[in-house]
Amino acid sequence: MSTHDTPPENAPEPERPEPSERAEQPPAQAGETGRQRLMAVLWPPRVTRAQLIVALLLFVLGLGLAIQVRSNSDSSGLRGARQEDLVRILDELDGRTKRLEDEKQRLEDQRQELESSSNQAAEARRQTVEKERQLGILAGTVAAQGPGITLKVSDPKGLVQSDMLLDTIQELRAAGAEAIQVNGVRVVASSYFSDESDGVSVDGKKITQPYEFKVIGKPQDLEPALNIPGGVIQTLEKEQATASVVRSTKIVVDALRAAKQPDYARSSSS
Repeated sequence: MSTHDTPPENAPEPERPEPSERAEQPPAQAGETGRQRLMAVLWPPRVTRAQLIVALLLFVLGLGLAIQVRSNSDSSGLRGARQEDLVRILDELDGRTKRLEDEKQRLEDQRQELESSSNQAAEARRQTVEKERQLGILAGTVAAQGPGITLKVSDPKGLVQSDMLLDTIQELRAAGAEAIQVNGVRVVASSYFSDESDGVSVDGKKITQPYEFKVIGKPQDLEPALNIPGGVIQTLEKEQATASVVRSTKIVVDALRAAKQPDYARSSSS
């Protein structure tokens, strides 16, 4: 046998790649760089079903957190108010609650008086006269006096409209105003405000600025109601008007309205 045909006894055999390595490595093309071969391995990415589900769950969770954060960041009109304004609003609410409790107690006392009075007829007549006086004040047919406030509104630009004055009346009533007159016109439940060419009219009677509100009620409730954030005073100031409030122990509301006979309504008592 020839010496060229027999390999040396101690010569190492050449390493052969495993079958799996030969299968996973794509054949390199001529002139292909290392970066190109790396991109060919990484793209397109191989995404499993489990990875897709996890990604979807993470997206839904992130969206829910974003919506929750945004809803928590929304602030109401009162959240930005100052501490003293919030205290004033709470005091006003406490005042309204106290008035309702007092009214409840008064009615309860009346019921007990009617039940326990030896002369129920005389007591009923007395209460009827008192109720007539109270209704006369509400209807504007009798004059009234008592503690309250005077509100003066100056409108040099002529920008204050009737709806702003009506909002003022409603805010005062909500705060417990019992009798109101504006520039000599008695304001009652049926009163209405309308805009004129050069001013405002109340129940068809033209009034000119400065508008003066005389209001009977508890001053400690009436004045804070006008100064709440976003309330009457701030609304008027946005229209470049000025408003001043003066408390008084005696306000006289002497503008009267004629009692109107109803056309259709009749008493149901026999």
